[in-house]
Amino acid sequence: MPETTVLVVDDERNVTRLVRMYLTADGFHVETAANGEEAIEKARTARPDIVILDLMMPAMDGWEVCRRLRTHSDVPIIMLTARSDDVDKIVGLELGADDYLTKPFNPRELVARVKAVLRRYQAGKKPTPLIDLDSLKSDTYGREARVDGHIVELRPKEYDLLVTLARSPGVVFDRERLIHLVWGYEYVGDTRTVDVHIAGLRDKISGSTVRIQTVWSVGYKLVVQKE
Repeated sequence: MPETTVLVVDDERNVTRLVRMYLTADGFHVETAANGEEAIEKARTARPDIVILDLMMPAMDGWEVCRRLRTHSDVPIIMLTARSDDVDKIVGLELGADDYLTKPFNPRELVARVKAVLRRYQAGKKPTPLIDLDSLKSDTYGREARVDGHIVELRPKEYDLLVTLARSPGVVFDRERLIHLVWGYEYVGDTRTVDVHIAGLRDKISGSTVRIQTVWSVGYKLVVQKE
């Protein structure tokens, strides 16, 4: 059987060395990254089975890395942070993390959590980079959307919005949540930018059976409407 690959992302070398030692001893193959940009690239090339992701990194923090990974991948993510604030946990889980561990941690506990998350992941529905909603298809690795087989030209944020909504059809997202998931928590502009991008997205996928519905005073949801 092939080794299970774990990507460990942390700017503290002593942490990555310690985690690598314990995971390797338990039979895992370990890749490491020291910053967010390197993490995104390693996730693309190494295709890890699970990611251990530190939140507090310079330049690109763990929240942003998680948000970017979630635009094209459902790889399990365990977040690490030196802060014990509940808000960190809530934000991380909202962005799609699967578990959360506060530093300093027992490396044996981390290994146990890795195994537990992988068991839950493997017992559930196997995720896929493909989105297939009737006449609308998308390959999230290639960031390409098609309606009835024809490529739809979308701006980057329009595509990210489409993927976010399409991964949870029928679920209502308010503007603030869409801002956090698509633009990131560092965004400080007007939330009405969501409305502008939704309008453009609606126009471009109008030939499909997929509709983006407005839920008044709340936000938006994506639904499939067949004739």
